[in-house]
Amino acid sequence: MAGATFLSTVQAPALLGPRGVAASSSVSSPARRHAHMQVFCKGNVEGFEAAAAEERLQFRRRDLIGACAGTAVGLEMIDGSTRFTGVATAADLIERRQRSEFQSSIKNTLYTAITAKPELVPSLLTLALNDAITYDKATKTGGANGSIRLEISRPENSGLAAALDLLTEAKKEIDSYSKGGPISFADLIQFAAQSALKRSFLDAAIAKCGGNEEKGRTLYQAYGSNGQWGLFDKTFGRTDTQEPDPEGRVPVWSAASVQEMKDRFVAVGLGPRQLAVMSAFLGLDQAATEERLITDPDCRPWVEKYQRSRETVSRTDYEVDLITTLTKLSSLGQKINYEAYTYPKQRIDLGKLKL
Repeated sequence: MAGATFLSTVQAPALLGPRGVAASSSVSSPARRHAHMQVFCKGNVEGFEAAAAEERLQFRRRDLIGACAGTAVGLEMIDGSTRFTGVATAADLIERRQRSEFQSSIKNTLYTAITAKPELVPSLLTLALNDAITYDKATKTGGANGSIRLEISRPENSGLAAALDLLTEAKKEIDSYSKGGPISFADLIQFAAQSALKRSFLDAAIAKCGGNEEKGRTLYQAYGSNGQWGLFDKTFGRTDTQEPDPEGRVPVWSAASVQEMKDRFVAVGLGPRQLAVMSAFLGLDQAATEERLITDPDCRPWVEKYQRSRETVSRTDYEVDLITTLTKLSSLGQKINYEAYTYPKQRIDLGKLKL
């Protein structure tokens, strides 16, 4: 079945880096979206994404240090069309900023690592899928818990060692500047998949512009799906398991039947639609995977839908559904620690305050 794939249309290695440009608008009409486009440098975009995601949290109340326990800051926030007022202590705001800054630094480190080895993008996507899809609803075990680092020799993970090695090296750098403890493999693997997808989306835009990087970045700036990552970014604070997940939960995707693949996705609460949109996660050749999926009557309409979407300028249906599916997948089995990676605030000596 004919249809362009984002892995097969890459013309030149490119990733939205610290000096890159990206923006997204919620306006449905492409023309209006372009008219309302705002341009941010990469550093600002990452901060903007994290802040926008965090602003939709309902903040918990915590005691502030020492005699400032009763001090609170009122925050008026907008979530979609609903206005509400939340209250956060100064300590909450400090922790939010710490996590946001750390997350931005992680993304920059992963950007550099993936730029150096763009051929590992497909393996990074499969690594994230195989780590998360071990989830078992009945026992509430498995999920995106970093267990794949202990399972890398299993048949279903054949060929993924180089991707894991890349992330292991990136982790050393990230841990060296982290003030709130080492990053978990569980977080690292899923955020690497995010970085790999962003790279793929940008490369697809460049390919649509005949390989012209400047025009491709402008296209991605106007029509890209960068702003859809808010919920994904909030799922930050996964804990690593110290034991491998049980064997037999992940098929060897290249050898599995379509029914076996469907069954595995259904077992974790997903379905044919999510299987179709994640075709790039199921092996090195997305087109070959889709040729198999399209023979199944449940998968066929979705495969065709996403092939058509990838041929459009905006690719909205494909990119947004893929981001949504990765977000769901990466949250399987998770109890997020929203204080992870924070560190002690500087204590205030109230005796030195001048009243």
